[in-house]
Amino acid sequence: MNMTTRQAREILQGAEQLYSAEQVQAALHGVASRIEAELSEQFPLVLSVMGGAVIFSGQLLPLLGFPLDFDYVHVSRYGDARHGGAMKWKVEPGENVRGRVVLLVDDILDEGHTLHALHDKVMQLGASRCYCAVFADKQHGKRKPISADFVAMDVPDRFVFGYGMDVQGAWRNLPAIYAVKES
Repeated sequence: MNMTTRQAREILQGAEQLYSAEQVQAALHGVASRIEAELSEQFPLVLSVMGGAVIFSGQLLPLLGFPLDFDYVHVSRYGDARHGGAMKWKVEPGENVRGRVVLLVDDILDEGHTLHALHDKVMQLGASRCYCAVFADKQHGKRKPISADFVAMDVPDRFVFGYGMDVQGAWRNLPAIYAVKES
């Protein structure tokens, strides 16, 4: 189902802003500093997870003052739904990971299945080390199969959107983080 502009606006109007654009930018700068401290001498291959990580990656990379290679992967478990589903590979990691330090960049660590599968795939392809950076780590109290090495901010166990994260395909472009109104 495609959402209409009116429906998307209604979701935003009913949503709660959890973090302002200024808080998001402060978190971005903080995580960039931690990544720089760890990876500045390793010439990593940064793999951005499309499409959610496009904003995080696009704003993170200019803050990293060291040489790096960049590529992307495209895997999805959500599509336009609000709940996880089957994993769909659109672009898998390639042979360029062999022997490299890899930094996976994703928008959110929710249940962790997608990031765990990506990490395993990169290591199977021969990466020497694989780090994970996420903008948001959802705090739902459940055990996750992987944890991120770098986290910009924690978010509560709610359906969040904005800053790359969508709600039914909309609002990835918001500079702040919102939560869908709880019923």
